[in-house]
Amino acid sequence: MVVQEIAGFVEEIRDLGSILFLKVYSNGAYVQITVKKKEAPKEVLDAVAKLTRQTAITAAGEINDNPAVKTGKEMIPKSLKVIAVSAEPLPLDPSGKTQADVDTRFRWRVLDLRDPKKRLIFQITTDFEEFAREYFINDGFIEIHTPKLIGAPSESGASVFALPYFGREAFLAQSPQFYKQMAMCAGFGKVFEIGPVFRAEKSRTFRHNTEFTSLDVEISHIKSFDEMVSFEESWLVYILKELKAKWGETVKKEFGVELIVPKTPFPRISMKEAYDIVEKAGVEVDRSSDLSSDGEKALGEYVKEKLNHEFVFLTDFPVSVRPFYHMKPEGDPSTTLSADLLYKGVEITTLAQREHRYDMLVSQAKEKGLHLHNIEFYLDFFKYGAPTHGGFGFGIQRVIMQLLGLKSLREATFIPRDPETLFP
Repeated sequence: MVVQEIAGFVEEIRDLGSILFLKVYSNGAYVQITVKKKEAPKEVLDAVAKLTRQTAITAAGEINDNPAVKTGKEMIPKSLKVIAVSAEPLPLDPSGKTQADVDTRFRWRVLDLRDPKKRLIFQITTDFEEFAREYFINDGFIEIHTPKLIGAPSESGASVFALPYFGREAFLAQSPQFYKQMAMCAGFGKVFEIGPVFRAEKSRTFRHNTEFTSLDVEISHIKSFDEMVSFEESWLVYILKELKAKWGETVKKEFGVELIVPKTPFPRISMKEAYDIVEKAGVEVDRSSDLSSDGEKALGEYVKEKLNHEFVFLTDFPVSVRPFYHMKPEGDPSTTLSADLLYKGVEITTLAQREHRYDMLVSQAKEKGLHLHNIEFYLDFFKYGAPTHGGFGFGIQRVIMQLLGLKSLREATFIPRDPETLFP
């Protein structure tokens, strides 16, 4: 007999008189512990008498496959120790059999996440990041870590968190934009970062958090905007192919979603075309602004129905809705060499070729009404020569939300933050 040890939480306790069954959640899986009261050691019986649901325990014994039990695994314990007794009553049922309201679930996220299905979300997220890094490293990228306390807002038009900083005002970074461009001017060639960013947006929607994880990329010596689009396509296909191979069957079983590896090239639709498509779908548009969330959803449905694709690049954004550092195409100063990538009707990426010429950056900043002294440190990066370059910012939690068909970004976030939530 091989004695094995498990550690976990008691999910269920069923006492049938002469025999007692414990369903234990251990390291992402369930094991049934069967205690035969006439045969079990006294220390096991003493420990069992103290148990409450969600109590942390360790147990040792023989584990066998048993198709007769729901967990598929059964242990006959030789020893069982109580590590920490769980309080009663529980504020929610981690098994999900009794549904709690959303606010209760996220107030007691520590219990909510004991559901194996929720744990699975973060296992898949871990692999998404791992496959992303794998692609970057194989392609010669350098990983950087940029400051999150900055002296000037990094994204025009996006709300910022301001805070005191030794007698001055500082901001929480909305993106690593300025500093990944600095890396280009420093000759790093290709860089990426995975880290937190902050947006002081007073909205509580299914697609917004005030703090989220952004994956950012910047590449030097590009020959065209199209090169950046092609790069992101290849990168995403690689990740989704690897995820499908590892998790495809599990995702289909647990979430009812088929992981599809997209064909390249992805469809491209100009903003002008998108406005027309969305209006025909009955959604109101503002042609001087981005698409609304309803507009993105309508466009995603159109692309799926007409083009049989889950992704679409929205291109030719007007200057009015893009930052000053986006390059304008020759012959059309009203638009930018930029795009949004939509996945199943939700924006997951903003991508652009950057303006690398100092004089043009100064001119475009003035056009936007920016005070040059606030961004002087950024403009200085470009005074001594800069390569052509482009990049994108990518919302990891949004992708996982769409990948698994989750209802909200909060479900794909370990501890979500919104305008009302600072605890836990």
